[in-house]
Amino acid sequence: MPQKPSSHLGRYGERTRLVHAGRDPFDQYGFVNTPIYRGSTVLYPNTDDFLHRRAPFTYGTHGTPTIRSLERAWSDLAGAETTVLTPSGLAAVTIALMSAVKAGDHILVTDSVYRPTRIFCDGMLKRFGVETTYYDPLVGAGIADLMRPSTSVVFTEAPGSQTFEMQDIPAIAEAAHARGACVMMDNTWATPLFFPPHARGVDICIEAGTKYLSGGSDLLLGLTSANADWAKRLRATFDAFAMCAGPEDVFLGLRGLRTMALRLREHEKQGLDMARWLAGRPEVSRVLHPALETDPGHAVWKRDFTGASGLFTVILKHASPAALAAMLDGLELFGMGASWGGFESLVLPFDPVSYRTATRWEAEGPALRFHIGLEDLEDLKRDLDAGFARLRAG
Repeated sequence: MPQKPSSHLGRYGERTRLVHAGRDPFDQYGFVNTPIYRGSTVLYPNTDDFLHRRAPFTYGTHGTPTIRSLERAWSDLAGAETTVLTPSGLAAVTIALMSAVKAGDHILVTDSVYRPTRIFCDGMLKRFGVETTYYDPLVGAGIADLMRPSTSVVFTEAPGSQTFEMQDIPAIAEAAHARGACVMMDNTWATPLFFPPHARGVDICIEAGTKYLSGGSDLLLGLTSANADWAKRLRATFDAFAMCAGPEDVFLGLRGLRTMALRLREHEKQGLDMARWLAGRPEVSRVLHPALETDPGHAVWKRDFTGASGLFTVILKHASPAALAAMLDGLELFGMGASWGGFESLVLPFDPVSYRTATRWEAEGPALRFHIGLEDLEDLKRDLDAGFARLRAG
């Protein structure tokens, strides 16, 4: 069922809302946190109640008190009519897309999209008769020129996954809505704390709770929120798939929610400090971080966003594969892994040339995506300084 934002919390600040949203201790005998509810069967007191489904919960796949707590809290945070929880961020993407497409439809997807989203569009959606066109993430209101009568979805991501192009979401939304399309956005980088998706024109928003909601690199969780126009469609699609998140992961998501604002601000601070330090390194050609004044997307970021997370990309000057491997393999504090958003720092080498189709990726040297964690910055800088020495020696 839809969960409208809690009116009694709307007058409070961000941190207060995060602490109190989605919970009522006196529904849980006074315990502060909603406990983990595991179960499939829900019993009814009598035949009439069963036949008319008169119960707050009807079956395990339709929700539990634990799930409802996080759904309501996230809807309040995102300014959404409803939220559904899925087992991963990619599952959140697929539920969103399946809520809005049918055979014969055409969809527009930013060329900078999270690669697994592209794989789903090019594979599963294609099999079901949905055509995908990828577009330049900087198209803005020009998205109107790419739309067809059959275009049902415009999928955005800001900033772009790995390459950090900053999309003009309000301009894209206005143009797409004028032609009847649903606007979707992967908002994992900013979360609703730094970018209020539905207030900026997004109909269905996707977040990987695996990242900053968790903060501990210890859960898989997706959140898909919808405005009033799309809430029923999203909920019906979710119910049809029964793509339920695990109860322990939902509980950990609720726990992470309470401290997310504090952690995000620290990631922002650490990330900006490290980005500026890296921008001054002789081995670095440029840093892709929209909160930097030198970034091409900075003006859009400053207009639409209220903060930045700890994820960004660095383009190195020319370096051989062997030298790059020597740099990365010797790092002590930066793990090499595909996720991010946890307490630990990560680095990931990537080359998107093979999977960009609407735009051409050209870089002076190797690309490294960094997530800056919560370690002491001077320790991280010393680790990277030693890595750059290995890079030069190679």
